Amino acid sequence: MCEDAGLAYKDVRYSFDEFPSFKREQLTDLNPLGSLPLVLLNDKILTQSYAILRHFARQLGAYEGETEEEKYWTDVICDIVIDWRTKFVDAYFSDGREQTYGDYCRNTRPVFLKGLERHLESHSTSTSGSFVLGQKISYADLVLYQICHDDQLTQDGRAGLKEYPRLSQLVDAVENRPNVKEFLASDRYLG
Repeated sequence: MCEDAGLAYKDVRYSFDEFPSFKREQLTDLNPLGSLPLVLLNDKILTQSYAILRHFARQLGAYEGETEEEKYWTDVICDIVIDWRTKFVDAYFSDGREQTYGDYCRNTRPVFLKGLERHLESHSTSTSGSFVLGQKISYADLVLYQICHDDQLTQDGRAGLKEYPRLSQLVDAVENRPNVKEFLASDRYLG
């Protein structure tokens, strides 16, 4: 969202090796749960990914919809993605990753892909354009793009989305936003 909106920010990342000491020595003082992301904004600490996105959307007066119906629909799609991301993370980072991630790819991921495809194809707000809110981008588009990206569905010519043309259309629309396109082609993009 920061890239798309043209906001300045500093992205600080920690490797898997660095994170335990950062968490032990600093993070729990900033966030009692010891989790990331964490945003420092005007001397205020913001936590929780989706709460941060919603906060930025409200501050920017964009990315969440204008009407109560649009805001509701944006929240619906985001909440589905939250459920999907939880399943993805649980499978991908489990001790038995080969088995659990394979099971997830065969059984769980298709449920979310089919459900989201159907939502986007059939809801009157989504059918008027490429985004969740038709012609207007929202934070739900960004979180949906992110899970598709993180779950390797946007690579290899969108091979993972070949059965889901509406989701592929949304991914293309997000990637073709001028600031997003520039970011994805830059050294700042870390994959």
